[in-house]
Amino acid sequence: MSTAQMNRPAQTLYVTIRRDELRQLKDERDQLLMQVAQLQMQLQGPSAVALAAPAHG
Repeated sequence: MSTAQMNRPAQTLYVTIRRDELRQLKDERDQLLMQVAQLQMQLQGPSAVALAAPAHG
C-alpha cells in the first residue's frame, strides 16, 4: 500500500495587497520579532545575566 506522489514543478502565486494591509503585516511582523527576542531572553534567564555581570572575587 504505497502512495504515489506526483513531482510537480513549484507554482508561483501572485496576489494583490493594499499598502495599508502591507503596513499592518509589517507592523505585526515587527511585534512578533520583538516578542521572540523577549522570549529568548527569558529562556536564557539567569545564565545570561550571570555571564553579563562582572564576577566579584
